[in-house]
Amino acid sequence: MPDRQNDEAATAAFAPPLLGEPYLLTPGPLTTAAAVKQAMLRDWGSWDGDFHALTAELRRRLLAMIGDTQGEFDCVPMQGSGTFCVEAMLGTLVPREGKVLVLANGAYGLRAAQILRTLGRAHAVIDKGDYLPPRGEEVGAALDADPAITHVLAIHCETSSGILNPVAEISQAVEARGRKLLIDSMSAFGAVPADAGTLRYEAIVSSANKCIEGVPGFGFVIARKSALEAARGNCHSLSLDLHDQWTVMEKTGQWRFTPPTHVVAAFIEALRLHAAEGGVAARGARYVQNRDVLVAGMRAAGFETLLADRWLSPIIVTFFCPADPNFAFPRFYELMKAKGFLIYPGKLTVAESFRVGCIGHLDATVMRAVVAAARQSLDEMGVASAAPAPDVLGERAALVA
Repeated sequence: MPDRQNDEAATAAFAPPLLGEPYLLTPGPLTTAAAVKQAMLRDWGSWDGDFHALTAELRRRLLAMIGDTQGEFDCVPMQGSGTFCVEAMLGTLVPREGKVLVLANGAYGLRAAQILRTLGRAHAVIDKGDYLPPRGEEVGAALDADPAITHVLAIHCETSSGILNPVAEISQAVEARGRKLLIDSMSAFGAVPADAGTLRYEAIVSSANKCIEGVPGFGFVIARKSALEAARGNCHSLSLDLHDQWTVMEKTGQWRFTPPTHVVAAFIEALRLHAAEGGVAARGARYVQNRDVLVAGMRAAGFETLLADRWLSPIIVTFFCPADPNFAFPRFYELMKAKGFLIYPGKLTVAESFRVGCIGHLDATVMRAVVAAARQSLDEMGVASAAPAPDVLGERAALVA
């Protein structure tokens, strides 16, 4: 293994975020600031005017992030996980006679296709596997070949692999053919630009517990008002009906059903911290630095990333598991946890892997400590080399050639 001098110093400098909590190196839930946690200590009445003001502030601040200068969009928060919101977007904004082209290169694109199958909505899939993004030209070719397609669903950042997909060129291909783009920006919104003047989308969806660094409990769909107005009666579900949620909020300022009041209050604090840091650009820059420190350190330790540099997102990085017979991911996970870091298992179809998130209330100092902890964990396992099996690298090279 490479020289490990100064690893002890790096680890000693690490301090857990609060009360001995580990850092959550995941794509969400993630490590939050103490002020965000503190915001959940007050109880709120969901019908009270003070809570209505929180909901209005939430919607206003999120709309500001997409640069909607013409007032063409509105923000609809929705109770539940991110997947609830993806299903709400698809089930409400896609007419029952519509057809969706799903762009998949990992678990979340495939999950969207599963949602559409469950809803009985017509769809087609471009599946790029684990290594590569869908490109604008192939999206355009698929749309030219099938005039029945009304909508395209793109994943902004596919967190099962860590690919940051080229949504700008996808947007151009979709707009040029008069179709409508839906973006699942679950783990990118708030750190990767999603300006509505640059990306021509019908709707974009994300969640409270991702790059804005709130806690789980709700997500939100930012959609064109024209799309929301046209969606009356589309939805398969009462609770996931975006049109109904939107019209009630517009009339009363209230959520239709019991909102996650404490989570909303925490999210407002997270939004204020996001703005104080410098907004999308500054949040993204911190995550990019986190990624760069992590990748450089892990590669120096002998690990290989799944992706080539051009597709690495600043959200989460996938590493191949070492081929050394002494390496076992469950043991590695527990050793990392004991050192204060929760990492994620891999979600690939082609190779054993694990993932390390770059998002959350953490910085480059923490990422250096992550690398030190990974090196020490390999030592404790008796792993002589972090390199993956040669056939894994060969397969990747063949697929990306």
